[in-house]
Amino acid sequence: MNVDAIREYCLAFPGAKENLQWGDDLCFKIEGKIFVMLGLDNPRLCFKCTPDTFAELIEREDIRPAPYVGRYKWVMLDRLDALGWDELEGLIRQSYEMVAAKALKGKSGKKKSGGGAGRRKRAEGGGGSLRG
Repeated sequence: MNVDAIREYCLAFPGAKENLQWGDDLCFKIEGKIFVMLGLDNPRLCFKCTPDTFAELIEREDIRPAPYVGRYKWVMLDRLDALGWDELEGLIRQSYEMVAAKALKGKSGKKKSGGGAGRRKRAEGGGGSLRG
């Protein structure tokens, strides 16, 4: 497995976008939320996982809690071949699904201020007046 294969896989998810951040980290995002970080100069990979998967993965060689975000159950693979491709695909998919669910939930739960039907009615000359 290599950087190009991981990049292609991550970009295949609906709504996935990439952004180069922090120097050499290629970040894959859904709705602005990162689901995978891929180091380019020193190939390494970070992704979010479930608490059980996190506990199991960090017991393996070349896998550790990711710096800064390990407490949120992100792992770092110090080598891209620390896991087999089939297992890695499943873990990346799981990361995408967890992050997407939270990102999309947050997006749908936000209230828009100062808009909507009330403004439209006032613009059309109907409703919304305090004068009666």
